[in-house]
Amino acid sequence: MALLETIDSPDQLRLLTRRQLKELATELREFLLHSVASTGGHLSSNLGTVELSIAIHHVFHTPFDRLVWDVGHQSYPHKILTGRRDQMSGLRQLGGISGFPRRSESEHDHFGTAHSSTSISAALGMALATRQKDEHHGPHRRRHIAVIGDGAISAGMAYEAMNNAGIHKDIDLLVILNDNEMSISPPVGAMSKYLARLLTGRFYSAARELGKQVLGVVPPVLDLARKIEGGAKGLVSPSTLFEEFGFNYFGPIDGHDLDALVPALQNLRELKGPQFLHVITKKGQGYAQAEEDPILYHGPGKFDPKVGITPAVSAPKPTYSAVFGEWLCDAAAADPAVVVVTPAMREGSGLVGFSERFPDRYHDVAIAEQHAVTVAAGLACEGLKPVVAIYSTFLQRGYDQLIHDVALQNLPVLFAIDRAGLVGADGATHAGAYDMAYLRCVPNMVVMAPKDEPECRAMLSTGLACGGPAAVRYPRGAGTGAPAGQSLATLPIGKAERLREAGKGFEGLRIAILAFGSMVTPCRAVAEALDASLVNMRFIKPIDTDCLADMANHHDLLVTVEEHAIMGGAGSACAEALTTMAESTLQTPFLHLGLPDRFIDHGDHAKLLALEGLDAKGIEAAIRQRAGLLRAQTGSGSVRAASSLKLVQ
Repeated sequence: MALLETIDSPDQLRLLTRRQLKELATELREFLLHSVASTGGHLSSNLGTVELSIAIHHVFHTPFDRLVWDVGHQSYPHKILTGRRDQMSGLRQLGGISGFPRRSESEHDHFGTAHSSTSISAALGMALATRQKDEHHGPHRRRHIAVIGDGAISAGMAYEAMNNAGIHKDIDLLVILNDNEMSISPPVGAMSKYLARLLTGRFYSAARELGKQVLGVVPPVLDLARKIEGGAKGLVSPSTLFEEFGFNYFGPIDGHDLDALVPALQNLRELKGPQFLHVITKKGQGYAQAEEDPILYHGPGKFDPKVGITPAVSAPKPTYSAVFGEWLCDAAAADPAVVVVTPAMREGSGLVGFSERFPDRYHDVAIAEQHAVTVAAGLACEGLKPVVAIYSTFLQRGYDQLIHDVALQNLPVLFAIDRAGLVGADGATHAGAYDMAYLRCVPNMVVMAPKDEPECRAMLSTGLACGGPAAVRYPRGAGTGAPAGQSLATLPIGKAERLREAGKGFEGLRIAILAFGSMVTPCRAVAEALDASLVNMRFIKPIDTDCLADMANHHDLLVTVEEHAIMGGAGSACAEALTTMAESTLQTPFLHLGLPDRFIDHGDHAKLLALEGLDAKGIEAAIRQRAGLLRAQTGSGSVRAASSLKLVQ
């Protein structure tokens, strides 16, 4: 029996010898590679944390000791070692385990993560709670560990947490910096350069050989390390930034060397107060293809590990991210004032081409969404035309800046919002289910959602030219396959597109379907089946009130459909607009279709939409049901005459 098959909890892991731990690391890395290759998921980052995961669970008494993985996409080895090995075949699939730590999934997942830079704050909160409950004394006291990457530690929240933690000298808090010189994209900014300096010259040359000697010694580690001069001084340097925050800094050490990791962690476990261990790992460790191209293997789909990722046989439809990237290059070529700001999402947002063609107009500010928005505001103040390329879920982190620094000053900043709607395997933590609601309530904002690729380009051009803050939200992945073209033409702001006019209607009822963005495509088939009018609303703000009034006055049922939360979404915007109109419009019954008031779990995107009734079949069924109820209520009389405005969610 393989050694890995005997490990179902860290208790068993803690019984292994150092030699067995190394054997386990080999088996775990092999299992991880084949598991992710069969399901898809995050690979490079997890191959890089195999030894670190083993060492942490071997040394610390988890789950009694608290462990928080920042972001958490690198926690697969942790999941495998904590009793979920047999569940990896369902990773990120409907009904399967999550790709991120989740409190409801295991007692070993002490804090749910997925957005970056939260681990130190969460672990500090736990450490303070331990102190308040008087559980922080003696050899069996509870410890708290935060594992954070060099990309995530560039964000302001990490420094806010360290600034707070450094004053608490009686807590047990260990921050482990997992430094692999990458987040998803290559590292940027002064912090990455600072960390690089720690790995060069006298720092790293001494770390490999002296790390075991210094960190592996049981007697007073801190005093000994501080006495070392010359080339080894950087192992624990009082002048490091982290010590200025009140942490004792140790490292850097090789994060793939269990002979260095285990004794280091054993000694740090005995120290009280905020401790900081800097470990060096390599993304893709142990799999040559991933080591060579960690970005390609960051989040692959299924592939044959013997062969590696191979190009698709046929060219796939371009993604909305690619459509945006091509539009941005075209817009920049036509207008030298166009610049782009992104918070460390060059690949994901389709910006590789732009960064290469226009490097002086490309601003990757690292994982710093608040900063990204305000930098864009500053660029706009000086007459430039900034485009903020950001995921819907991450724009939530810059919301105050969007209101206060952009919209309040009516600055011309265009937000290109990727991953709007459900995002499939990444689940609720990354879903873009709230942006319509949190954007449309902000004065001065223009908010748009395209039905297809060419309309996405047109909306981006419209937002760029509108002279104020604007947002275009588009979904993850490919669109309809319509050729995007190269046009930079704009659309009239606040005007919808009528795609179909109802004839005799469905069972005597004239139905109008008001579809937003990605929901236009499934609604086409529904409109044909029910002989309904279909409107591509285009604008969430401003709503086309003329079109809306006309639909209400000439139809027996209005249906709004959106891939967004119903509460506060586009359907709510339509209902609110109708209440300001003439009395006659208030007589039209209303049906809202969208995402319910709960978090939607991970799974295949199409299956998730079907489960929420947002595929063509589900939309048609919901409309048929509502139409049947209306007919039953009114008999052969007029539906409009017997109805007041009804909001059905």
